[in-house]
Amino acid sequence: MLLLQAQAAGGSSSFILMMVLMFVIMWFFMIRPQRKQQKAIEAFRNSLSAGQQVVTSGGIYGTVKEINNNIVVLEIAPSVKIKVDKSAVYADMSATAQQ
Repeated sequence: MLLLQAQAAGGSSSFILMMVLMFVIMWFFMIRPQRKQQKAIEAFRNSLSAGQQVVTSGGIYGTVKEINNNIVVLEIAPSVKIKVDKSAVYADMSATAQQ
């Protein structure tokens, strides 16, 4: 009886170890790269400047004309300006043209 209890305790500890190992692998391959990409996008948004050509998350290409707090004014055609939220600006056009 004592032997069965020892085997059961050993089985549960290996199960816990396997679950922890799976979580570490998932974090390393999924969560960590996603956080790194989010930090890079946030750094890009904070470094926006007038005259920079960008793409929004909706796929609108334009040139940054001015930045007021969280609002970015984009010129999408000659004399056509739109206001978008800063979080909608996704990438630099030169970066997307290379892909």
